[in-house]
Amino acid sequence: MTIFDSVTKTKRPFEPIRPGEASIYVCGPTVYDDAHLGHARSSLAFDLLSRTLRALGFKVTMGKNFTDIDDKIIKKVEETGKSMQEITSYYIDRYLEEMGKLGVQRADIEPKATESLDAIKEMIQTLIDKDFAYIVSNGDVYFDTSKDSHYGDISHKVTDDDTQSRVEHSSEKRNHKDFALWKACKGEEDICFDAPFSSGRPGWHIECSAMIEKYFKGNDQYTIDIHGGGADLLFPHHENEAAQSRCATGHELAKYWMHNGFVQIDGEKMSKSLGNSFFLKDALKVYDGEVLRYYLNSVHYRNDFNFNEEDLQTAKKRLDKLYRLKKRVSPGKGSAVNKDFKKALLDAMADDLNISVALSVIDEMIAETNEKLNTNPKDKALKKETIANIEFIDTLLGFGGKEPFEYFQIGISDEEKAKIEKLVAERIEAKKAKDFATSDAIRDELTNMGIAIMDTADGTVWEKA
Repeated sequence: MTIFDSVTKTKRPFEPIRPGEASIYVCGPTVYDDAHLGHARSSLAFDLLSRTLRALGFKVTMGKNFTDIDDKIIKKVEETGKSMQEITSYYIDRYLEEMGKLGVQRADIEPKATESLDAIKEMIQTLIDKDFAYIVSNGDVYFDTSKDSHYGDISHKVTDDDTQSRVEHSSEKRNHKDFALWKACKGEEDICFDAPFSSGRPGWHIECSAMIEKYFKGNDQYTIDIHGGGADLLFPHHENEAAQSRCATGHELAKYWMHNGFVQIDGEKMSKSLGNSFFLKDALKVYDGEVLRYYLNSVHYRNDFNFNEEDLQTAKKRLDKLYRLKKRVSPGKGSAVNKDFKKALLDAMADDLNISVALSVIDEMIAETNEKLNTNPKDKALKKETIANIEFIDTLLGFGGKEPFEYFQIGISDEEKAKIEKLVAERIEAKKAKDFATSDAIRDELTNMGIAIMDTADGTVWEKA
């Protein structure tokens, strides 16, 4: 497999630090609010990476953290009167539920900052002892970037602007590029934790470094194979992670760095400051999670994604074709995946997750299979192979796994479904009583509602026409 490394800005063959294994760490959300489409895009990109590596035979260990100590969380505590635990637990549960609806597989390791305080404090103390960090008069601890000769090697983007932290800090920093490892308490009502340097809380960057060192065991060159996240994290977050880990451990944090592109809405970069943040929960009210997954993954992960209704509908129509084929070959059990199809799909995804080529391979399979079935509708071997092909698509790309009639019921409310099921049951009873006039009248009523029904050997099924 080849992946695009953000540091070298080239595609590189994936050569893990341990043969046959792959360790991945992705920066997760700061849990003070609902997840938005940017969170979804990042989760989906690295879910594809994990699925692809597993399909290629690697034993994958995926880690994704939750930042549950942060100034934004503390502000939420002040605004709501709820405890930090209440707020963070609520948003973690919401995040996991919504990502589950997108088909994102749970990470193997899901550390929280609050559960990693000992590791965080230990790394900070190591940096102080090695003279890579210093304590200022108010108890804040800063990383001294001038002591790291490789600072800037990750992002190649280091400025003299004081943009390293999420909030304003002490003027006692030795230079603008230094960043906070520990923030001392600012008042009695502040949320703080005891540490040898001062009572306070960790800075944002140190959390990930400490958690990676705590949960992953690398070698004398790297701790993990791949570190991932959104493109906005490359600087300063990932640059600072790499620096503090390098100086604390004596080796590099990750062998490869991968970043997904931004999400835009009709061409404008999604940002809360711009007032156009699109919460995932709102999208899921209108669109099925699998449709959103297909759409959000339809653009290569490194490219920026322009979210708009028209393209989403086009993507759904493309996914519909797969489910129409699945309906045509169902029900039944799959046999073996077509070897040429599997190879073509894996080759595409092994090329830095080339989703465009992968989707074209699927489109070609759908067209060819439909053409063959038009010639020989009862080709049982082809039907079994097609079912296996679709099952492999679901394993690798995370879509195509629904029962086809269930898929074509997407968008119908529970209330409408109850009414339809009642009419279908009444029609079945009418047919049993040989009351064909009533049966036909019910069919006409369902047709007028935009519902198509089909009588099969397994019973009557229905879908949106």
